Amino acid sequence: MRSIIETYQVASGRVTEVLAVEGRIEAPNWAPSGDWLLVNGDGRLFRVPLDKPALVPLPSGAAVKCNNDHGISPDGQTIILSSHHEGAGSQVYVMPVTGGEPVKVSPESPSWWHGVSPDGKVLTYVAAREGRRVIDVYTLVPGQPETRLTNGEGHCDGPDFSPDGRRIYYNCDRTGHAQIWVMAADGSRQRQLFQDEFVNWFPHPSPDGRHLVYLAYPPGTEGHPADLEVALVLCDPEGGNRRRVRAFTGGQGTINVPSWAPDSSAFAYVRYTP
Repeated sequence: MRSIIETYQVASGRVTEVLAVEGRIEAPNWAPSGDWLLVNGDGRLFRVPLDKPALVPLPSGAAVKCNNDHGISPDGQTIILSSHHEGAGSQVYVMPVTGGEPVKVSPESPSWWHGVSPDGKVLTYVAAREGRRVIDVYTLVPGQPETRLTNGEGHCDGPDFSPDGRRIYYNCDRTGHAQIWVMAADGSRQRQLFQDEFVNWFPHPSPDGRHLVYLAYPPGTEGHPADLEVALVLCDPEGGNRRRVRAFTGGQGTINVPSWAPDSSAFAYVRYTP
């Protein structure tokens, strides 16, 4: 498997190849400083400097089974990561942006991080609780009890805050297959943005609030598998003006987490070739 990290410029449609490597690299986050990406591969985390692209290992202490649900705090000082190195399923941790020993913040497992509020205080993630297989959306202020926002209406995933912190975008299959939804940050006013035949995952609003990008799987896809013919779709924050801007082999690992440039000019993603 070959992984190709690329960026897409919204205004021009220009695609730039950042780095191509052998093996599976996943889920780029664009640092708030604008000059590097955070990715994972083989259970570890890496920085990718944009001036001299390469996989630069980021020390993560005991967290050597990191998955693709990770990100960077809005102030650029903290990395939030998900790892299952404790053997109890994925859990959410924080550590300094330079690396270090991770501190667990999720109260239970399994928990998979997906977003952080613009002020950096509230995490949003998905989790299964009480022995249930259903995945729901939660929020958490570290050190306080978690808040459940969805209640088993379907499999929910990919929650990400709007740039004003008032809403959370996510995907859910409660109407038959995964579609894009939005709700108030307290879980109220849940509504589906649109309905189409594609299986849609991982919505990410741009920092300026003008765009939403998400991953579209072929009709009939179950879950969010790897290595299918997928598309990246751009639309407005209400799901209108949808346009498929890239199509390639991808899926799991392509755009699981927030990946917009801080100035909203572009977003990063990964495509794959056998």
